[in-house]
Amino acid sequence: MLVYASGVDMSSAALRFLAARLREHRRALGTRWRRLNAGRQALLTLAHLCNGQPYAQLAAGFGIGTTTAYRYITEAVNLLAALAPTLTEAVRAASTKAYVILDGTLLPIDRIAADRPLHSGKHKKHGMNVQVIADPQKRLIWASPALAGAVHDVRAAREHGIIEALAEAGIACWADKGYRGAGGTVRLPYRGRWDSLSTGQQAVNRSHAKIRALVEQAIATLKSWRLLRKLRCSTTRITSLVLAVLALQLAASG
Repeated sequence: MLVYASGVDMSSAALRFLAARLREHRRALGTRWRRLNAGRQALLTLAHLCNGQPYAQLAAGFGIGTTTAYRYITEAVNLLAALAPTLTEAVRAASTKAYVILDGTLLPIDRIAADRPLHSGKHKKHGMNVQVIADPQKRLIWASPALAGAVHDVRAAREHGIIEALAEAGIACWADKGYRGAGGTVRLPYRGRWDSLSTGQQAVNRSHAKIRALVEQAIATLKSWRLLRKLRCSTTRITSLVLAVLALQLAASG
């Protein structure tokens, strides 16, 4: 295999954050020596998450075995996932905002047509449903664990307890028509054909659409990590990857 130098397009803040967490983790374990130091292990993990490169290529570039690369990346991802905020913590942070925006996104996965529970009828492809909460400044507040792509947004929001948590905290939430019937503090656009809506309802829907558009930036931030654009791993690992990216994103923006 040919090896060449490459780069990772992200700030050094994420690297420093992850390296520090790995050093703390190694001290807690009493680890004395490894093939890669904490900084190199952090860089290996970021290269995998940010560029989506497979383990074999990364292993060759870092001069380690493929199994070692997998073990190092899995360890770092699990460590980051444990640092991601819970829904309770996210709602506490959201309570300081004027409102939040809720939306769902599909993370595409590599699956055959027979995997019906993973197929999204809305997006016409296989994937995993992830719910995202953003603030009025387009910043990511929280991302949910991944559910099968066949799960509709409103059902996913209920299963995660998002609607109930926001309602109990009295936080206004804007969402699209996919959350019809959600209730609580979720605000939806008026339903019906555009020409059947009154002038006032059309104005409300235009305003509503402008507000909801803000969440697209937060989703784009999540999907700027190339690994999440086309996942080829086991679906049982996707939640850890999403939460790891969330933890890194919040650390870098903080």
